[in-house]
Amino acid sequence: MRVVEINTTAYSDENLFIITDLTDDEIEAVIEPLVLAERNGGDEYDNEMLFAELKKAYPNNVIFEGESHYLSI
Repeated sequence: MRVVEINTTAYSDENLFIITDLTDDEIEAVIEPLVLAERNGGDEYDNEMLFAELKKAYPNNVIFEGESHYLSI
């Protein structure tokens, strides 16, 4: 299990954070075609859509949407 920060834009505040057991290759196989399609004039996507597509592609894996928090002790 790990936390993955998915960056698809130039703006870090738009990054998607997930907690998952998926590999980088599995994540990229779903996310990359959606990002490339939008960049080539296709439909726009948002983080909710990316998350939903991951859940649809890997329904038996652990995938939770998260957010970033910094803790200083």
